[in-house]
Amino acid sequence: MTVQHVTDFLENRYPLSLQESYDNCGLTYGHKQTEVKGVLISLDVTEKIVDEAIRKKCNLIISHHPVIFKGLKRINGSNMSERVIELCIKNEIALYAIHTNLDNHKEGVNKRIADKIGLLNTHILAPKKGTLIKLSVFVPREATQKLSDALFEAGAGSVGNYSECSFQSSGYGTYRPNKSARPAKGQINEKSTEAEIKVEVLVPLDRIGKVLNAMKLNHPYEEVAHDIVPLGNEQQDIGSGMIGELEKSMPAELFLKEIKKIFGAGVVKHTALIHKNVKTIAVCGGTGSFLIENAKRKKADIFISSDLKYHEYFDANEELIIVDIGHYESEQFTVHLIYENLKEKFSNFALHLTEVNTNPVKYI
Repeated sequence: MTVQHVTDFLENRYPLSLQESYDNCGLTYGHKQTEVKGVLISLDVTEKIVDEAIRKKCNLIISHHPVIFKGLKRINGSNMSERVIELCIKNEIALYAIHTNLDNHKEGVNKRIADKIGLLNTHILAPKKGTLIKLSVFVPREATQKLSDALFEAGAGSVGNYSECSFQSSGYGTYRPNKSARPAKGQINEKSTEAEIKVEVLVPLDRIGKVLNAMKLNHPYEEVAHDIVPLGNEQQDIGSGMIGELEKSMPAELFLKEIKKIFGAGVVKHTALIHKNVKTIAVCGGTGSFLIENAKRKKADIFISSDLKYHEYFDANEELIIVDIGHYESEQFTVHLIYENLKEKFSNFALHLTEVNTNPVKYI
């Protein structure tokens, strides 16, 4: 098995197109055709993580946080990132990061947090825009079903909890084949009019290449008339954060004590407990202050995240309770999520969860 076998699987499930513009997901160091001897999964990559990979004979480290986040202008060991890269080069260990593309997925980091808390009826807190395309294709009436099925199979036509969605309208297409054409219908240099169906489907941005290929392979015409229109619609199953409900409402103070226990937090910082009981809970692993307004609009009782600055706590505005449990604490279960995904696909391969706690924050 090669590095590419592993990365292709992860990127098919959690496409790189889902990452934020500032991020650096994917293969940071290494070659795709390298044979994988073992995989070590971690939240961060430190020198201790690389040492662990060497001990466990792993030549691929998959982490949530990228080693190279900002551009490196030199590698001379002056900081941890540079030293990690040096160690990986010397020991021929590939580095792969699966960061905000995992954050933005409906079955990603925030779903794992929601599951740990026991939230029900979960959905994305802030769905992303600009990730959908509308494809319209004109096809002879008798070929409509075959083409539609091919488009659906390639990843088109999903809307929320519904699949195989399309809109179809009928009309007539006209064309005149020139002498170089090979028409499926009609004669050279003669105008033809054919009864056709216009099939319209939504396509996620990361699937458009596969869908267009399926369209061309399953369309009877030599030249396929079609439109591609970028949309500003929100994609409901892609985006930041998650919101859901507890099975039963519970006292706010008791809930915070449960959160501290579940996440092993050294300290839980929070705003005033303005709600006696809480039920609707919003979450965001890692740095999530940018979602406070979304949580308020969705009528969350509590918003759980990390890395909040002093003045951002005032944004609660007595509308919800803001809770900071720590960055590492909020994302610690991500390594298990990555492990379970890989174990499902590569059940007989050497996969290792790190035994190193990389949390740089300590508590007295």
